[in-house]
This record gives sequence, structure tokens and C-alpha cells, in this order.
Amino acid sequence: MKGNNKDRLFQWIAGIVLTIGGIMFVLPFIWMILSSFKTESEVILIPPTLWPQDLTFENYKNLFANMNFAVYLKNTLIIVLFAFFGMFLNAMAGFGFAKYNFKGKNGIFFMVLATMMIPSQVTMIPVYLILNKLNLTNTMLGIVLPGLVGAFGIFLFRQFMTTIPDEIIEATRLDGASEFRTFIQIILPVSKPILAVQAILAFIGGWNSFLWPLIMANDEKLYTLSVGLSLLKSQYGGNFALQMAGATFMVMPIIIVFIIFQKNIIESYTTSGLK
Repeated sequence: MKGNNKDRLFQWIAGIVLTIGGIMFVLPFIWMILSSFKTESEVILIPPTLWPQDLTFENYKNLFANMNFAVYLKNTLIIVLFAFFGMFLNAMAGFGFAKYNFKGKNGIFFMVLATMMIPSQVTMIPVYLILNKLNLTNTMLGIVLPGLVGAFGIFLFRQFMTTIPDEIIEATRLDGASEFRTFIQIILPVSKPILAVQAILAFIGGWNSFLWPLIMANDEKLYTLSVGLSLLKSQYGGNFALQMAGATFMVMPIIIVFIIFQKNIIESYTTSGLK
């Protein structure tokens, strides 16, 4: 009985500590969201207020009227769409490594995995020089092209597709289906769990794209939301209400996606384990 009481007491203490820690972690985000609906004079009040005294949407109107956030949003969505297309290419590559036997298969796959150990900052200058030779700098194609495929995505798809029974694929081939049709109608529907996970990660990566668009784009018409948020901070550094609106507009989709699909995101990393 004493042991059970100690365990319950420990659980209560742990629960209280975690609850307090969770509130402290979430409070800045709540304050940021609520402050985006405040006037500038209310944001700088000391002591600060949590709930807006005068609810206003003027900060969000200014984002689109004065900061071209509509253009940044369009560019970000284009990058996200290309990220989804790249996910399809990763799935095809993963399927090839998982179910086809060809000369140098293991060596090529290990080379793909080796690229995961190279920091992206190391390859930025060579990639930039290559795209510059192709006259793709300051273009949307130059922004999205280097990120179409990735070693981590190929690895995840390969690991998952190795678990698909070969008998299913052989049966579709005996029925006269082409390889591409087999991939589209058999492999992709079976791979819905990993597709969902990769779609979430592709969205998060595309939505948060900052450094590469900043390097490649000289024209503000090609900037993304992350770059626009950086401009907002530099141009309107004293307007904290406007900055809170920009940060909220940038962060809220990511928070919503993570809350809804956090289980799938966590499972994606366990799926990457060797089977």
C-alpha cells in the first residue's frame, strides 16, 4: 500500500510539474496570437495585457496592403506544391531501391544516404554556381529545383516499401499491368501511411523555406513568407503589433498541422528504423 501511495504521489507531482511547464511553454504563443489583434499602444503597455481591450484586424490588413504578404503567400504555396511533387519523385526512387535489382543498387543507395551527412550549407555555393550557369538564379524554378528530392524522403519510402509483399507486385505484372501502373494503383495506395507523413513534412519544410529563397531571389516578388517576416522585422522594428500579426500568420498553419498530425510525424521517425 505504501508503494502504491508513493507511486500516486509521484504521478501527481509529475503531472503538476508537466502542466505548469506546458502552460509556460504555450503562454508566449497565446500572447503572440492575442497581441496580433491589439493596437500598437496596447501591445507596449506595462504591465502587459493578455486579452485585447479593443479587438482589431488592422494589423492583418496592413500585412497584405503594405508588406505584399499576398505575394509572399503565393510564392510559399508554389514551393509547397513543388515539395509535394518532389515527394512523388522520392516515392518512385524509394520504390526502385526497394523492389528492383540492378547493378550497383546498394552502392548507389549508400551514396544517397551519405548525402544526409553533408550539411546543406556546404552544398549551397556549388548548387548556386550550377544554377547561375543555367541562368536559373532569381527564378522560381531555381528556388524549387534543388529541393525536389531528398535522401531522407527516399530512405523513408524505401524502408516502408520493402515491407510490401513481392507477391502483390508479381500478381499485377501477371495481369499485364505496366510498371508505372503498378506503382500508381498498387504501391501508392498501400503506402498511404508514409505518404501522409511525408506530405506533412513536405508542407512544413516548404512553408518554412527561408535561407535558399533569400539566396536565390534578388526580386522581392519571389520572396517567401519567412523572408517577408524577416523584412517586416527590419522595416517595422518598432511596430510590435504588426510583427505579432506576421509571426502569427506564419506560425499558425504549422501549429495546426502539428497538433492534428503529431502522431504521424512522430511515427515517421520510428518508421525510418531498419526492418
